[in-house]
Amino acid sequence: MTSRRFFTTLLFYGWSLLLLALIAAPAQAQEMQWEDYEPRSTLVVEENPISQAKYPFVDVHSHQWRAPTMSQAQVDELIADMDAMNMAVMVNLSGGQGGRLAASVSNLKQNHPNRFVVFANLDYEGFGTPGWSEQAAAQLEQDVANGAQGLKIFKRLGMGATDQDGALIAVDDPRLDAVWAKCGELGIPVLIHTADPKPFWEPQDRYNERWFELKERPGRKRTGEPTWEQLIEAQHNVFRKHPETNFINAHLGWYGNNLGKLGELMDEMPNMYTELGAVVAELGRQPRTARAFLIKYKDRVLMGKDAWTPSEYHTYFRVFETADEYFSYYRKRHAFWKLYGLDLPDDVLRHIYYRNALALIPGLDASLFPE
Repeated sequence: MTSRRFFTTLLFYGWSLLLLALIAAPAQAQEMQWEDYEPRSTLVVEENPISQAKYPFVDVHSHQWRAPTMSQAQVDELIADMDAMNMAVMVNLSGGQGGRLAASVSNLKQNHPNRFVVFANLDYEGFGTPGWSEQAAAQLEQDVANGAQGLKIFKRLGMGATDQDGALIAVDDPRLDAVWAKCGELGIPVLIHTADPKPFWEPQDRYNERWFELKERPGRKRTGEPTWEQLIEAQHNVFRKHPETNFINAHLGWYGNNLGKLGELMDEMPNMYTELGAVVAELGRQPRTARAFLIKYKDRVLMGKDAWTPSEYHTYFRVFETADEYFSYYRKRHAFWKLYGLDLPDDVLRHIYYRNALALIPGLDASLFPE
């Protein structure tokens, strides 16, 4: 084969391979799954990431399940993480009751007495048997004597907990009235998580903005009764029935997507407060509406995060304290949209970060929050 013929053949095959590659490329792109799509924004705007809150804050929604058995070194490590982000007080909502509660309080507060708060929990074992209500109220009173500074109600109430006959316990079951009344009598708040985001009950189709989360976590899909509306109404029934007890409605009461409605409910029920655990993405996608809401209800909203991952708090600080545009939430499956900073006034920040917690939770050390 002559050199000319050789190079002609080589050129032919080269162009053929290039053509095949160009034909195959679009097909490969079409095969990519939506959840793998993570475009890199070309937007050039000011960025002000924050790793430490402007003011010391109380995290009213944290879970330290290992609290009763943590070593002192582990507790000290927790304090170091808190100090790095300017968290003055952590509220551990997973205190349990009885011996577990006492152990949690002792273990966390042994060397750091003013940095931790522990909330008690209910045990529904034997619910419906004679005397259960009175015993539960008495146990709560003992837990407060042992150091509990509030009561946490998990979403299991209304969605899983059953009475002695196997029937689901409604959130507004009158057999719980003695517990709610006892909280008011003792002057402790109830932080209550009822239901889940409403889209969890809706069809998992292309219109459901939680589609990705439900695909990754199919166990979060809800069907049948109780419906979202039934659960939320039952919760509000409790708030209305016990005006002398302060309730902190977890996760913006699942009205983060409808702050106008949330405001109406807070106007109606002055004993209803709320917190921000796992819902900052709702606020960050509606910066003007959210800013106005937080300014108006600055004395009714508390700082909370939920799952303990220190680096994720940085997104909260950035949403609250900056005017940054178009930045990402830390969990794509919860929020595929971008966030915007609210640039909240200092007075509002102080209320959300610590003033409201000082007003609601007994026994907090005010000296940790210099004005």
